[in-house]
Amino acid sequence: MFGVIGEDGLVPRARSRLPVVCDAGLGLLILVFVWLLDADRFMERAGMIAFCLTVAAFIHSMCLFAEEWFFHSRQRYHGRINEIFQACFKGRAILGMCAIFLMLMLGGVSLSHEQWSTMAIVCAGYLLINSLGLLGPTPVEISEICEAKKMNVAHGLAWSFYIGYLKLILPDLQNKINKYSSTGARLSSPRLHILLPLNAVVPSKPEEEDTNVVFHENLPELELDIAGVRKRSYKNSVYKITQNNKTFSCVLEYATPLRTLYLMSQESSAGFGERERKQQVLLFYRTLSQILENSLECRNRYRLLLLDDEHTGDPHYLSREIIQHLKQQDGEIHMDPIQEESPNEAFPVPEEGQIRNFRGALSATFPEDQMSREPTLMFSLPQSLRSEPQETTDY
Repeated sequence: MFGVIGEDGLVPRARSRLPVVCDAGLGLLILVFVWLLDADRFMERAGMIAFCLTVAAFIHSMCLFAEEWFFHSRQRYHGRINEIFQACFKGRAILGMCAIFLMLMLGGVSLSHEQWSTMAIVCAGYLLINSLGLLGPTPVEISEICEAKKMNVAHGLAWSFYIGYLKLILPDLQNKINKYSSTGARLSSPRLHILLPLNAVVPSKPEEEDTNVVFHENLPELELDIAGVRKRSYKNSVYKITQNNKTFSCVLEYATPLRTLYLMSQESSAGFGERERKQQVLLFYRTLSQILENSLECRNRYRLLLLDDEHTGDPHYLSREIIQHLKQQDGEIHMDPIQEESPNEAFPVPEEGQIRNFRGALSATFPEDQMSREPTLMFSLPQSLRSEPQETTDY
């Protein structure tokens, strides 16, 4: 039912400043064109129109101030006039209005009755058009503001998922895997694989989506005292994934905040449709990826799998895509520190993946001397690239 999707073609990127640049460029071109047509009266006319627009914006801010002062001053601002003023007025608009007014006065511009009438009509037209919502922000602008201010539902859910769960369990994940491996079991990957279905449908059991994904057992529990709850338990589950008579195992779970997005879309009072839900899932994925990439505690301990909901007809799509990710990790070089080799060990532990290939190429390029193979002589091999780094910074 699910398939891993390409990030570049689906996950939305942060919006650029292209609209602002285009607006500024086109505005300047139009002003230059008008100046070429009528250079004598250009400054006077431009100053009048700019003054009208800033005055109209100031009047609109006064209307906002009246609403907030009369009906919301105590509940929202605790009676602080300065906070109401900052919320309703744009400082740049006020400064611009004052600057244009001084420019007109100091420049010796005398406005006629007709010009004052024109300015009043421009201000009235601006206010009427703005009251109809024609000058309000478009859905794209609202979305940009919400993303820039981190006000989307997805941003809050991603941070909650990280602070309240991933930041607690990921740093301790390796310890739990070591305890699990001490019983003789082995995982195909030491990372926590987090599934993020694009349709936000989070089943209780992965077996409900793919019978090739079977629960095996839980890792040792992590108990923490959190928010007044003593010894709150955090669990992670190991699943066996089968394909072509081959079995893989990994720590697997769905991103539980996506269930909240799905349930919100089912409530009419939430105002959250299917299209908005899909966008929030993608923003959740992008935000969570950025948070985890910047977290030193969680680095190289997770894998996010964004899953598609359009691939129907294949009952084992989920297992196939998980196994593809597991195989992809086999060739990766993990930079996590490993334990130092014991002095009593005569031979180092064999390494796999690209490190082993690197040593093979090194031996082929610089073959050992024949005498070094005698039992009486021993030469140390190059140090593992995964060994603990040494601090060399001088203070």
